[in-house]
Amino acid sequence: MLENLGDVSPVLLALIATLFTWGVTALGAASVFLPIKFNQKLLDTLLGFAGGVMIAASFWSLLSPAIALSEQMGLIPWLPPLVGFLLGGVCLRGIDLILPHLHLGAANGEREGIKTSWERSVLLGLAITLHNIPEGLAVGVAFGAVASGIESATIAGAATLAIGIGLQNFPEGIAVAMPLRREGMSRMKSFVYGQLSALVEPIAGVIGAAAVLAARPILPYALSFAAGAMIFVVVEDVIPEAYREGHIDLATAGVMIGFAVMMTLDVALG
Repeated sequence: MLENLGDVSPVLLALIATLFTWGVTALGAASVFLPIKFNQKLLDTLLGFAGGVMIAASFWSLLSPAIALSEQMGLIPWLPPLVGFLLGGVCLRGIDLILPHLHLGAANGEREGIKTSWERSVLLGLAITLHNIPEGLAVGVAFGAVASGIESATIAGAATLAIGIGLQNFPEGIAVAMPLRREGMSRMKSFVYGQLSALVEPIAGVIGAAAVLAARPILPYALSFAAGAMIFVVVEDVIPEAYREGHIDLATAGVMIGFAVMMTLDVALG
């Protein structure tokens, strides 16, 4: 069935795929309306799971294809992935320094980015949004690669990446909305902020797909750029947030499980 999508615009496919990942985030965030409570241990485990999925996707779905593609294009196999990977981290660090934001569970004195008088809820939402930019970009670049005629890039592989991102977005939606609810927000506001942060994914996805279509030579750089950006988010934000409350063993188990699930999905389906 996926082969029948070969004639569909990769930009449209990227948009559909990232709308799916946003929808899964919204589904997770909707948990605030349920008459149940998620304890912090579970939330930290879910955050670890999300981090594990992102780490696995960074290699299996992005860096590995970038290395293979560089070789196919007659380039030094390790150079474009190295440059793109480091640029991804540098770019996210630059945004991190400029964009006003506040990580979940952090005190007001731990605000990052340029100084602003924005409300705490807005700063929390911006921090969460920062998490989702690399995810949307990764899906978009993966679908853009398919249209470039690269043997190692397939619709099945791009779809698997979208499924993996969606899989980690469900617990991420829970792990975002529930702490906001505990911060004193209403259920509706917690849901809105929880799902709104992922709306950046379709935007980043379309940009990523369009960029590699417009300039095929940047493809190995774009794939590894998305990988570097995702690894930066995992190390800078996701893992520290999962460890913040001291549930290190559970969060680490979540990372291992998330990595194993995404690796299995990518190898078995991609």
